[in-house]
Amino acid sequence: MQSACNNSVKACNENRYFRARKEAARKDAKLNSRESAAEFLGISASSLTNYELGVTKQVPPDAVALMADLYNAPELKCSYCAECPVGRGMLFPAKVGSIETVTVKFIKVQSMGTVEEAKSKLLEISTGGKLTHENSGAALWLLDYSDNLAVAVTEIRMACQKLLAESGINYKNRLAGTIVA
Repeated sequence: MQSACNNSVKACNENRYFRARKEAARKDAKLNSRESAAEFLGISASSLTNYELGVTKQVPPDAVALMADLYNAPELKCSYCAECPVGRGMLFPAKVGSIETVTVKFIKVQSMGTVEEAKSKLLEISTGGKLTHENSGAALWLLDYSDNLAVAVTEIRMACQKLLAESGINYKNRLAGTIVA
């Protein structure tokens, strides 16, 4: 099975599932081989090969979730959603940065504007109930601001998930009610 990558080194090196497994193998040698990783994932080695070589165009979502958890690579879930028909066109970070990197990015986004400014622009475009030429600039500003903020917040979430998992802390069973709807 390993020889499949030798025949298509470029395909493997460019594949997010392959890269995530190899990155995880730096900390856990049992993930070095596809056969071993596939066993932990509960899938066949040939299925994992097909995912890593891009032969399978639509990797099953449950397999992506399993790989993301086993490899401690939450970015796999985001990149998967960016390819599906529903998520296509949405903004998703491509990789997880260090907590320091995502902190700096978040602060940079905050320098674009404030929550007070966003509230003001929301009121500007909501007054009267419809968008006009005069208030369209506010809507465009809000779109840019919220896109940048959404990416920054998602990067923070992924960095924290990675840190918690590396520390052996189960973040998935947080107390209900911590998420504001």
